[in-house]
Amino acid sequence: MPRLVYVTRRERFSAAHRLFNPVWDDAKNFETFGKCANPNWHGHNYDLFITVKGFPLPDTGFCIDLKYLSDLIEKKVISQLDHKNLNLDVDFMSGVMTSTENIAIAIWNQLADTIASKGCALHCVKLWETENNMVEYFGEE
Repeated sequence: MPRLVYVTRRERFSAAHRLFNPVWDDAKNFETFGKCANPNWHGHNYDLFITVKGFPLPDTGFCIDLKYLSDLIEKKVISQLDHKNLNLDVDFMSGVMTSTENIAIAIWNQLADTIASKGCALHCVKLWETENNMVEYFGEE
């Protein structure tokens, strides 16, 4: 009987962003977002964990080849985010508040369909923004 397994790949990227609502004045933005509303941006060294679930294939023992998963994450996520300004440089973040929550959802959207095409399912995107703050997203609406 096949057993469901969860496989996680960790990647890292560094990026700058600014949290601000353009409808609000600077005072309201600073009141709401604090130093994260700095008009000169601020940055983080993110740790990204992508967890895929599936059944190991009889011929490889893998539910997904980790080299393939690493290459996919690099192509669709890391190369788009690393050393970029999330507010200005990243197409899939255009017009989106660059909170860690929204970044995790956007990363999910970049990966889920391709992973599903390999017979697995994206289970979780976990994004560590700081040593004290992280978000997990499971694709739920």
